[in-house]
Amino acid sequence: MERPPLAIHGGKPVRPSPLPYGRHLIDEDDIQAVVQTLRSDWITTGPKVPEFEEAVASYVGARYGVAFSSGTAALHGAALAAGLGPGDEAITTPLTFCATANCLLYVGARPVFADIAPETMNVDPEQVAKKITPRTKAVLPVDYGGHPAELDAVRSLAEQRGLIVIEDAAHALGAEYKSRRVGGISHLTVFSFHPVKHITTGEGGMVTTNDAQLARRLRLFRNHGIDLEARERQRQVSGQWYYEMTELGYNLRLSDIGCALGLSQLRKLPANLARRREIARRYAGALAKSPGVRLPAERAEAKSAWHLYPIRLEPGRFTAGRKEIFQALRAENIEVNVHYIPVHLHPYYRQRFGYQGGEYPVAEDCYQRLITLPLFPGMTDQDVNDVIQALDKVLTAHLK
Repeated sequence: MERPPLAIHGGKPVRPSPLPYGRHLIDEDDIQAVVQTLRSDWITTGPKVPEFEEAVASYVGARYGVAFSSGTAALHGAALAAGLGPGDEAITTPLTFCATANCLLYVGARPVFADIAPETMNVDPEQVAKKITPRTKAVLPVDYGGHPAELDAVRSLAEQRGLIVIEDAAHALGAEYKSRRVGGISHLTVFSFHPVKHITTGEGGMVTTNDAQLARRLRLFRNHGIDLEARERQRQVSGQWYYEMTELGYNLRLSDIGCALGLSQLRKLPANLARRREIARRYAGALAKSPGVRLPAERAEAKSAWHLYPIRLEPGRFTAGRKEIFQALRAENIEVNVHYIPVHLHPYYRQRFGYQGGEYPVAEDCYQRLITLPLFPGMTDQDVNDVIQALDKVLTAHLK
């Protein structure tokens, strides 16, 4: 039977309109939560902020949550709260969004990369151990795609060497590691509430921790370095006006508007996670026997939050490269993506640190073969079928 021509060659696309790789899901409850806050006495920093912080911290099993204006700002705050500064090093993965490493540069520290484990594409603890020097102060594992890193191994290594763990869990709200939710395991855990993440505040982020002093430093950092405890102490004797700036901080606060949306979204997180996991199961079932495709792994001790569904094309199995297959899928109106260009290969890192390519062979090999399929809770069953059909159509056309 003759197969239909690919859309990129003039054929009819699998679907009539583009399907994005990720998309926020906002309903009338979310809209009304924001409207109520807009009609209240507070639209910037007010009562919704601590309410949201406490709700997220309680959900993940941490004592404290500190909200920020973005996930990147939360990473910045975590790096500073951890005490990182000029002359210090911190070890992280090259297969991540650049903000993970950039937050170290913001505080004057140097990011040091360790290669990844090929199964999960999370940083390999054995490679981390090889990168530790007397200047190393922290490890930043990333829960790539929503799959928790090897947190016990990383934490054990950190405790042996006196290091702090800053877990980048931007992909992993709701993920579990050994029956514990991500967010209450590492010294500091960073979440993102960008619109394509599990819940959104428009833009926003949060750091969760069990350490009161780290939480206090985070709050100082996001609010100009102003000590709100001093304000509270002086209220009775000096009135409402008194405050003390005790450190140099920034204005990285999240508004009541964003937190009202976040609280409404958090109530929908269980259904969001369930749908993501159902889509991942459908992909796995349909693509398990697809020639030349390696599916993402989920280890027995982990429960992924499935922010991403990254497949890898097996080398030598296709007549076209990843770029051509990517473009062909886009022409079928499946807006696949790639996560990520390894950080050390970006021009800024090449120029500043002298990377040439080849330093982290596992991460670089994965990058060359990665394609992220659409996955978000608003996808219909037909959307999922369209992705599977388009992938079959394109890969079959290019199979050797």
